[in-house]
Amino acid sequence: MKLKKELNLMNVFCISTGAMLSGLFILPGLAYALAGSAVLASYLLAAILALTGLLSQAELASAMPKAGGTYFYVMRSMGSAVGTVYGLITWLSLSLKSAYELLFIGTFATFLIDINLAPLVWAVGICLVFLAINLVGVKEAGRVQGYLLLGVLLVLIYFCFQSSSSVKAQNFEPMRGKGLGSMLAAAGFVFVSFGGLLKVASLAEEVKNPGRILPLGMILSLLVITLLYLTVIFVTIAVLGVNLGGPENSKWPLSAAAEIFMGKAGLVVLGIAAICAIITAANAGIMAASRYPLALARDEMLPAFFNRINHKFRTPHVSIFITGAVIIAALFFDITVLVKAASSVLILTYIFACLAVVVLRESRVQNYRPPFRCPLYPWVQLAGFVGFTVLLFKIGMTGLITCSGLAVLGFLVYWFYGRRAASREYALLHLIERITAQELTSHLLETELKDIIHERDEILKDRFDHLIEDCPVIDIAPAVTWEEFFAMAAEPLAKDLHVNKEQVYNLLIEREKESSTVLNPFLAIPHIVIGGEKHFDILLARCREGIDFGKNAPKVHTVFVFIGTKDERPFHLMSLAAIAQIVENTDFEKKWMAAKSPEALRDIVLLGKRKRQG
Repeated sequence: MKLKKELNLMNVFCISTGAMLSGLFILPGLAYALAGSAVLASYLLAAILALTGLLSQAELASAMPKAGGTYFYVMRSMGSAVGTVYGLITWLSLSLKSAYELLFIGTFATFLIDINLAPLVWAVGICLVFLAINLVGVKEAGRVQGYLLLGVLLVLIYFCFQSSSSVKAQNFEPMRGKGLGSMLAAAGFVFVSFGGLLKVASLAEEVKNPGRILPLGMILSLLVITLLYLTVIFVTIAVLGVNLGGPENSKWPLSAAAEIFMGKAGLVVLGIAAICAIITAANAGIMAASRYPLALARDEMLPAFFNRINHKFRTPHVSIFITGAVIIAALFFDITVLVKAASSVLILTYIFACLAVVVLRESRVQNYRPPFRCPLYPWVQLAGFVGFTVLLFKIGMTGLITCSGLAVLGFLVYWFYGRRAASREYALLHLIERITAQELTSHLLETELKDIIHERDEILKDRFDHLIEDCPVIDIAPAVTWEEFFAMAAEPLAKDLHVNKEQVYNLLIEREKESSTVLNPFLAIPHIVIGGEKHFDILLARCREGIDFGKNAPKVHTVFVFIGTKDERPFHLMSLAAIAQIVENTDFEKKWMAAKSPEALRDIVLLGKRKRQG
């Protein structure tokens, strides 16, 4: 059973932005303790690096909008072992991030509400509520995100406008004492704030028109959240100064700043806004994390029960419940460990996204066709790889050890369970094949990508598609004459239509003698009529060195042979129109000559842009 496609641009924006808002209420005080007022530079650096990862992820998500997000891309680019390790650590990373967000909700709730409940109890209760919401459906969860996000944004805008009377320029003076190393360490520490981009990518399969909406929603979200972060943190530093890093203010810095110029009411309002913001992030985390076990189970890297879809709500209920159990278990960990582990794995995620784009592009997999292509390739990926690696090591040993431990756990799951089903073809093999000139691949990856394009673009196959899927394809290396070519073409066409081979050959020869069927220096479309009713077939052919159609005709490389009965004349004309649209695509000739196999030639026709008959 398929997941519902019901997320629009506003849903994508709200889920991504809401998932990134939590860091604004949780981390500024802790980051200020590391970098001083240079924490603004830390957030800006983290946002710039997040942009490099976003552009890579946006390309991958637009090409392969499947549940599991970056896991799916890594699996298809670098293979089952790397994909399984990556998918599991990303699932656990998102779960850990949701856990620390839920703990902060519990802490805020204890501070604001006079009820004798421990923060852990609040965290567990809210987790269970959001598990129920996600079970009902992603659209419902996305709608909740939208309402909460709107309220939080309005409060933050009001906070910034009201702060003008309490801003003190001298509060920025201590920024010189921390140094570059502290600024980089803080950038690594707060990078987890930009995890919403990863979360929304994992929901790609449930997005309408994902080729356009996903990249646009992700880019808009990052721009808005970066501006918001820098503005609000600037105001908070200007109001609190060195007190921002104090033991009390570091827990809820925005509330402490609001209390100075808005009184007790400001503290309460910002506290409620913080709870709403962190709830949106925790909800998005549950929503996104639950899609990773689903994707792993689809690839048989985890047991099949993870892949179960609820018949009523069409949501992955087993995966949601197990993700919830992992999050509740993580609530018992130290919060600093949770933040560093989540940041470390998130940074690793962006590194893999950059590498996946490089592997897929350089492998020249024909059916890798992202509607959105990352600009300035490969410099964006190179900058991201270097920057993320520096941040990863600046976070410290706690994050690295946790990240390594999760990677070992993922490899053990692959080795003892997933390895038995690890027969999937991946782009790295195509890249090695291209470099070494050895034949290492079949057409499995290309076929899977073709099916994804059909689903992504909501292509409804018509009769022409079904005909091309089954028609004969011949690929000729040396140059041949037109008579030799027709002899080659006659046999498979005669076999398909159960007619005499010599009859087909003679009809082709007679038709060509009447007038040339060469339409341009690259293309010819011979066509003949046979007796009978309701028979029609097409043959696709490529000749690398060219077919010689005579002194007055050039050597052509592409031939579509039509054969049919008189009553199929309307379909004959429709097929001509379809081919005319396909060959008009600007890169048709380049793709046709670069195709590796007869099946690759077939895919070029099947995926060519054209209007389909209803």
